[in-house]
Amino acid sequence: MTHTSASSRPLLAERDLSAPLAWRAGVAISGHRFLRDAQQLAARLPATGPMVNLCIDRYQFAVGLAAALMRGQTSLLPPNALPATLMALVAPGHSGYALTDDLALVAPGLPLLHLPGSHEPFAALNPPQTSMPPTPGIASALLAACLLTSGSTGAPQPHAKTWGTLGRNIDAAARRLADILGWPSLAGLTLVATVPPQHSYGFESSVMLALLGGAAFDSGRPYFPADIAQALAQVPRPRALVTTPFHLKTLLQAGVPLPAVDLLLSATAPLSPQLALQAEQAFGAPMIEIYGCTEAGQVATRRTVTTEVWHCFDGLSVHQVASASAGPGGLGNVDADADASAQFAVEGGHVGDATALADLLHLQDAQHFRLLGRANDLIHVAGKRSSLAHLNYHLNSIEGVLDGAFWLPDGLPDGVVRTVAVVVAPGLSAAQLIAALRTRIEAAFVPRRIVHCQTLPREATGKLTVQALRALAQGQP
Repeated sequence: MTHTSASSRPLLAERDLSAPLAWRAGVAISGHRFLRDAQQLAARLPATGPMVNLCIDRYQFAVGLAAALMRGQTSLLPPNALPATLMALVAPGHSGYALTDDLALVAPGLPLLHLPGSHEPFAALNPPQTSMPPTPGIASALLAACLLTSGSTGAPQPHAKTWGTLGRNIDAAARRLADILGWPSLAGLTLVATVPPQHSYGFESSVMLALLGGAAFDSGRPYFPADIAQALAQVPRPRALVTTPFHLKTLLQAGVPLPAVDLLLSATAPLSPQLALQAEQAFGAPMIEIYGCTEAGQVATRRTVTTEVWHCFDGLSVHQVASASAGPGGLGNVDADADASAQFAVEGGHVGDATALADLLHLQDAQHFRLLGRANDLIHVAGKRSSLAHLNYHLNSIEGVLDGAFWLPDGLPDGVVRTVAVVVAPGLSAAQLIAALRTRIEAAFVPRRIVHCQTLPREATGKLTVQALRALAQGQP
């Protein structure tokens, strides 16, 4: 039974509630069990929110989200649980509390409500009970979640999403993925995600794609290659891996046996055609990239091995909204026809009014485009332009480079500043790396200095913040 009206939307998409909605260590958790757990938690919540959902276990995160929705509360989804981040979330004089499954977590200024950790297994798919809880309807206008940008290009910025907006976005995403697979729906598909549920991509493509898209999800967040392979093997087919280019590259380089999957999803950074092909061959499944941003949600997809063109979700369109003179110098490796000062926006569908994008696009039409890089990713050296994404692509394509990123010092005059490359490449010298880069990129962008390190300080999504990269680059002679 579903409680809903014209101004509300069910908490769960139409589905068999006795079937698995989630999996934990190979044990299925039914939709009925999920609703019961969410109702029980909702009764324990403080009277006023918002809830800061810090749960690591994806199932507990989903239960917390659902319980907050049942109480009409917004869930705040921070990029991390650092004390400084948490202190900035709730303004002085305002209420709020944190939900966590980590007994060691410290959250200054926030009352803590604890849930069992992921080590505590569920006893049964459908525990005995006299009546099954109905699926509640959630007001479409409710501010369901407040997502924060990753901070990869600056300070994280909050973006609130209504339940109705999230639902329309997931409807479009689920239809697109089902069409790609040739299925009528995503029913029965289990999602194993390496991305945390607090990140917009992990939130939308694991938790929300299950709750509102009809799929199921694994409760874990495997990071190491062997753990990812094990998590996939513990859930039945059809199954999908929801991951990032960084996690995918690490997984494929590890050489661990990989279970077959039915779908591969990637986001947070463009995927090279070579890595996409390697992934499809290793897993025997189509590799689909998702383009989107916290501000607009998920916008478009592409199958990278067959095309570099992105296809917008139904109802969405992209267009150029502004352009100024590009100034002296060509765009070099970015795109010969692109205007580096152009701005683009997406509108329609779940986005509604035009929302600015932070990327430079080459439009084929209103629904199809090529991605040229972030507008603030373009750099100028000695009168030439390129993008950091382009340079990073070529750095990471060098055999023996396990991970790497370019950094451009700021505050110096154009023509004097030179790039720095930070790399994890234990078998390659700086001279070898520079020689390899000279065959791939223009001379103006070849780094003057190579910084070797054991690992790059990537976040759980695989992203590098500007601050972390700057600190690493400046910490070397």
